[in-house]
Amino acid sequence: MSTQPKSNRMGTEPVNKLMLSMGVPMILSMMMQALYNIVDSAFVSNMKDIGEAALNALTLAFPVQMLMVAISVGTGVGTNALMSKCLGRKDPERASRVAGNAEFLGILIMSAFMLFGIFLVPAYVRSQSENPEIISMAVSYLRICCIISAGIVFFTIMEKTLQATGLSTYSTIAQVSGALTNIILDPILIYGLLGFPELKVIGAALATVIGQIVSFVLALAFHLTKNTEIKNGISYMKPDKNLIRGIYSIGLPAIIAQALMSMMTYGLNLILVRVDEAAVTAYGLYYKIQQFILFAAFGLRDAITPIVSFNHGMQDRGRIKDGIKYGLLYTCVVMLAGTILLEAFAGPLSSVFGLSGTTQDLCTGCMRIISLSLVFAGANVAFQGVFQALDAGPASLAVSICRQALFVLPVAYGFSLAARADISRTWMIWLTFIIAEGASLLISVLFMKRINKDKLAKLG
Repeated sequence: MSTQPKSNRMGTEPVNKLMLSMGVPMILSMMMQALYNIVDSAFVSNMKDIGEAALNALTLAFPVQMLMVAISVGTGVGTNALMSKCLGRKDPERASRVAGNAEFLGILIMSAFMLFGIFLVPAYVRSQSENPEIISMAVSYLRICCIISAGIVFFTIMEKTLQATGLSTYSTIAQVSGALTNIILDPILIYGLLGFPELKVIGAALATVIGQIVSFVLALAFHLTKNTEIKNGISYMKPDKNLIRGIYSIGLPAIIAQALMSMMTYGLNLILVRVDEAAVTAYGLYYKIQQFILFAAFGLRDAITPIVSFNHGMQDRGRIKDGIKYGLLYTCVVMLAGTILLEAFAGPLSSVFGLSGTTQDLCTGCMRIISLSLVFAGANVAFQGVFQALDAGPASLAVSICRQALFVLPVAYGFSLAARADISRTWMIWLTFIIAEGASLLISVLFMKRINKDKLAKLG
């Protein structure tokens, strides 16, 4: 009986209040996740003599870290939506088997990245740089993050499992605890404080993975003790091809969406290094700062998806439309606030990282131009959450391809040709993101109109 109100809450509580009560913890959780890379960068960049090179090394490693998160988040998003739909249909047994299959998939994901870390990291890093010092640091950092990937993979899946049953506060506690662990350990392990050896970049990697493990352990404890709707055990982890297909029919677009972010960053690294290494460092740093804002949109998306999915399972058109309306409204408000913040504090933020004059100027300009695209980006992310919840994965995937590949890399490459001749023209490359997000938003709106006509109009 204690679990029934939690199920009903998704289908009875006013959607605007439900969106906030679920969304705020998720926003905090996602922003804490973004802190991992920002904090690492802040401490690493201020190392004596090698700070900027170390920051460049973390930038080269970042696309693989994003890919790791992408696959884990996509698996979690599919799990979240499918569990929510099962609970909306009053089928907790099937929801339990969905959660168990997600844990099985987590083992496969972790194993794949361990193998990548052991065998393929050096080749990956060398494809982006010829600087031996940067290569050495990037390999050391990324290899640790890949081999000890259990924390980030399993925490992400546990987080979505908690969110699917309305327990997002507990996932936030786990996320914040891991982030605080990382923040505390970073200066100790990087600089060698309190009697610890000075480990530099290796210390940053160890602080990151330890923080991720803390988050996972807490999320698992909350899942086992608080998630009483869901049964656990080896039998529930038995692979079920239908459930796995169901998870990835929803989650694959989310995986591709986030993987495209990884590919986009990798592609831009290759484009920008032809302009100047300082441009690579500037964009990499801005991207991590931007994530602190953009991840808030991902947090709201993770509230939109289960709310809309649950009420889609109930066939309640009114609540679905409220979920879409309030999801878009709250996301755009948060993104507008983020834009104002970055515009106002671009200079002070970039000065925290101990950059050289040229790199700092590039980073400040990058921040002020690309941040103008954040409202468009947030709306696109919200629409993608809606599409996933309404079983319109191809629409979500198409928007991802447009905003993170089709409208980005070719345009950025074209602008980079002018910047190669004069580095002061690098600002032109940053315009790419305003163009890409604006054009993609038009496509999102067209998809939403079609889905409303084909699906929502037919519901009771």
